[in-house]
Amino acid sequence: MTSWSRGHQRVASDALAALSGALAVSPAEAHLVTTGLGPIYDGVSHVFLSPEDLVPAVVLALLGGRCGPETGRRVLFVLPLAWLLGGLVGLVAAGVAALPDLAWLSFVIVGGLVAANLKLSSAIITALAALLGLFHGFLNGSTMGYSADGLRALIGVAATIFVLSALFAAAVVAFRQEALRIGVQVLGSWTAATGILLLGWLLR
Repeated sequence: MTSWSRGHQRVASDALAALSGALAVSPAEAHLVTTGLGPIYDGVSHVFLSPEDLVPAVVLALLGGRCGPETGRRVLFVLPLAWLLGGLVGLVAAGVAALPDLAWLSFVIVGGLVAANLKLSSAIITALAALLGLFHGFLNGSTMGYSADGLRALIGVAATIFVLSALFAAAVVAFRQEALRIGVQVLGSWTAATGILLLGWLLR
């Protein structure tokens, strides 16, 4: 094995350990970070500061785009709409018993599907986008409390998911080089591995 390969493997291992550690120590019920710019921007910042939401959404967008433009467009619209709907249900149900930390499950399922390079139908990817959006949206909404600010923050979250889905799905649709498509698979395998590390952390 060359020193270049060893160096890249070491960087990948360090990145996985750092991401899993950050997710493991971040409570699922954490509230939005206040940016001072209003609740919509609080929702935008929440996505970028919450890898347990950001990573599955990005990887699912890559999966949708890899399955073709039509599937990518479905993910683009279904994922943020389901996220918003789940968030609205979470707002109403705020204060219910906290759900167990299942962030690892999203990582394993979505990352594993990308890594396996399975030929999934558009209907299956769309259903997965709906389930992922409903689940993560509910977790977001249940921590915000039923208020106008909570609703606006959810709109910020959903809008950010829409933009990210558009960017990453379009990027992978445009990939023509085989090396870039393999890179997407590698990213999926890292995501699934992070989910397994998270599960191990929770069970330790």
